[in-house]
Amino acid sequence: MTFSEFETVVELRRYTLHPGRRDELIELFEREFVEPQEAAGAHLFGLFRARASPDEFVWLRGFRSMEARKQALEEFYFGPVWKEHRAAANATMIDSDNVLLLRPVRRGLASPPPGPGVHVTVSAAPAPPPEEAFAAFETEPSPNTFPQLPVRTDGPFSVSFSRVASESSFELVPTSRSLIR
Repeated sequence: MTFSEFETVVELRRYTLHPGRRDELIELFEREFVEPQEAAGAHLFGLFRARASPDEFVWLRGFRSMEARKQALEEFYFGPVWKEHRAAANATMIDSDNVLLLRPVRRGLASPPPGPGVHVTVSAAPAPPPEEAFAAFETEPSPNTFPQLPVRTDGPFSVSFSRVASESSFELVPTSRSLIR
């Protein structure tokens, strides 16, 4: 399995947290949730602090297909690790429903170009990716195969990742476990 196979279906998850609790969630998340999700068939390749939003945690989770997504999420969220730690994780969150379900337009999360900074642009309408984007996605139109975790349906959206800031992008700062740096 290669990293790029997990770019077929991607969740861009943006959590709004209670003030001052982001590092608490990141520590719990990195200690307890990465390996069990990967063992279930998800691939967590981006874990970030939003530079301009001190109470936002942003992360990217990929799957090989919508069916693989359903199976991985069922295994993790109905399994023992989530049951043990969900109360602690949920206690840090105000909102965990800002989730875009995406499919690739231009793959490249697996091998971003060298350089500092990860900038994300989310557009509320289909748009071609900017030239400087190393990866670009659009709304995945398939029905959500795991309705226990809502995804936004107010799209379509275009999402691009770049090393270059733009007027409409926001900067992500990788955590210690993020594969995208």
